[in-house]
Amino acid sequence: MFARSVVNQPNASNAASNPTNGRRAFRDVTNASRNGSSKGAKMAKRMNGVKTRSMAADAPAVGNDVVVARPGAFVNRMEQRNPMAEERDNAMQLRAAMQADPSSYQMTGTVDNIDDRDSDDPLCTTSYVNDMYVHFREKEVFSSVRPIYMENQTHINERMRSILVDWLVEVHLKFKLVPETLYLTINMIDRFLEKERVSRPRLQLVGVTSLLIASKYEEIFPPELRDLVYICDKAYTKQDILQMEELILKTLEYNVTIPSAHAFLVRFLKAGHADKKIVQLSCYILDGTLQSYNLLHYLPSQLAAAAVFIARRVVGRNPWSPTLLKYANYCEEEVIPVARAILREKSTASDELKAVNKKYSSSRYGGVAAYELSADF
Repeated sequence: MFARSVVNQPNASNAASNPTNGRRAFRDVTNASRNGSSKGAKMAKRMNGVKTRSMAADAPAVGNDVVVARPGAFVNRMEQRNPMAEERDNAMQLRAAMQADPSSYQMTGTVDNIDDRDSDDPLCTTSYVNDMYVHFREKEVFSSVRPIYMENQTHINERMRSILVDWLVEVHLKFKLVPETLYLTINMIDRFLEKERVSRPRLQLVGVTSLLIASKYEEIFPPELRDLVYICDKAYTKQDILQMEELILKTLEYNVTIPSAHAFLVRFLKAGHADKKIVQLSCYILDGTLQSYNLLHYLPSQLAAAAVFIARRVVGRNPWSPTLLKYANYCEEEVIPVARAILREKSTASDELKAVNKKYSSSRYGGVAAYELSADF
């Protein structure tokens, strides 16, 4: 399916090892270390080790590249909800308490105030961070996509989506982009495909253009157009990308901001008092969910909670805690089915989807891909 060309260059230095350049939760932002002198570097140096691929090279000729869906062709899962956040929180906590074992650790342990130690740090916005996540929980229902849209796609399927995401994970890593960019990219692809029919030769164009939009939104230095043309093996021109950018933004009505699974993961890891190993394992598990079309059944907050749950079990910690119950608003009994679904999807994933495992096999990410993720719970 792919035509490949490899630029063989030495590996780039690990800017993530410098904690002063990182975001607070992960210290894993290498983009911030760039400076103006890098703008004039040659393309071979900028594209250090990137495999260029063209999904369109072997694709059969089709009619229109992008077809506007018929009215009503796609099912909208979102219904108008009551925006009263306090009432919703109380209902969720009551539901969690009814499902949870009253004698379990999550119900009997001590709840910590995870924001108390950061109360003097204005960057942590402790005075309204809880309100932010209440808003995120309300909005995630409207910004998520259910795995039904492929039924209306005549030229692409779930496997093609998985291959595209796998390639984007690799490109995201080589460009040294922040985690939020990857999650926003995949979300924009899914939301666009939910509303528009796309031919196989143009699917990669949708992917690389979504990466461009997400990079403009999240990054200090987004990738240049010529680099994006290069990584697609010149299957598309700069003008193709710019035209697709306009189409995607108009289709999404310029609604770019989303509460991603990564945003929830940051909060849940703080609530779980995560050490470095738990952080790395959680990121590995959550990144792996991006390739699965079936896991779109679950909300971003559910996937993030399940990733933390699995990671804590792997390192021998209590899978769930009273503090996680409070801040995640999920009890252990609610998280377990999602965790099982994640591990089931991982165990049945195609061997050709290697980007996430390759990324987390490196020492930079603790080599956590080598850990055995057991579903015996």
